[in-house]
Amino acid sequence: MSNPMFDLELLRSFVSVVDAGGFTRAGERVHRTQSTVSQQIKRLEEDVGQPLLNRTGKDVTPTEAGERLLSYARRLLSLAEEARDVMARPGHEGAVRLGIPEDFAAYRLTKLLAAFSRSQPGLRLDVRADQSVYLRRDLERGEIDLALLKRDANETGGIASWPERVHWVTSKAHPIDSKIASVPLIGFPTGCLYRARAIHAIESSGRAWHMAYTSSSLAGIQAAVAAGLGLSILSEMAIQADHRVLTAKDGFAPIDRTEVALVAAPNASPATLRLADRLASFCDDVQAKAA
Repeated sequence: MSNPMFDLELLRSFVSVVDAGGFTRAGERVHRTQSTVSQQIKRLEEDVGQPLLNRTGKDVTPTEAGERLLSYARRLLSLAEEARDVMARPGHEGAVRLGIPEDFAAYRLTKLLAAFSRSQPGLRLDVRADQSVYLRRDLERGEIDLALLKRDANETGGIASWPERVHWVTSKAHPIDSKIASVPLIGFPTGCLYRARAIHAIESSGRAWHMAYTSSSLAGIQAAVAAGLGLSILSEMAIQADHRVLTAKDGFAPIDRTEVALVAAPNASPATLRLADRLASFCDDVQAKAA
């Protein structure tokens, strides 16, 4: 007998017949007619030179040789599946698409990402910094694999979450008069969690407000605060030396609690989950330092 080269198509039909317990039901599984499946099994039996199935009555069961082949067939099919998955992803490991908030982008996180990238040479890292409202939308649409995002405290879901400390800030050199009739606000465009919080806090205290400066870049907001254009709400990591934190004594009540959450797409790849582990450790460290 010549050494058989296994045809995956035939092995798939063989496994289906054993799992389904018959030719007709197996045919439905592999989208073939009963006679096609029957012919495929015959070809496989010719290849290996021995009967693989007992065709007694309605039930079809594997012979001893069939039993032996079955576990190999399953492994070969699973290996082929894995090879196809790997080849379908560009550059070995494929890409991990990560979304992060602006203040994390400006903070030490970039060093962590660069180190992660160097440790995974086959992996392409695609990072976008944006407002959390857009990161959440991109995650739902399947456009990113993993996101660190801001949300209301006590929301559920995600890999992990950390309470966030946010503060009212003004310029150290040119502070805004806290008794001003209409409070000039500095913030991200509409849709930003902090912007909504700031407006809500000012309105709850019965004061008027106006947007004095809107920017989609954190650096722009930090500079506008330092220059004395208005007040803003910033996370602890985004507050700079030329900013002054305002407290309840200045007439600015604490902001409702927010948190940073790490959320992965439902079908996240092993590489994505490895990056998620690094990010979780990073956030644990930030939390420990701030405490």
